[in-house]
Amino acid sequence: MLERAGVPAVSICTEAFVIPARAMADVLGHPEFEFVTIPHPIASLSGAEIETMVRPVVADVVRILTEG
Repeated sequence: MLERAGVPAVSICTEAFVIPARAMADVLGHPEFEFVTIPHPIASLSGAEIETMVRPVVADVVRILTEG
């Protein structure tokens, strides 16, 4: 929805939600939609632990946001 409104956005989901994320992209008419995945689960992690998990995908987030 943000992308449709002209606001660059990146979806980040855990590995457990890759299949539903791809299905949602297909249903919404964007089968090529690219998102970033991180390991699952994250609910019980501290902010510092989540930050450690996200660091490896920051370059992907930036690339997706700046592609054009």
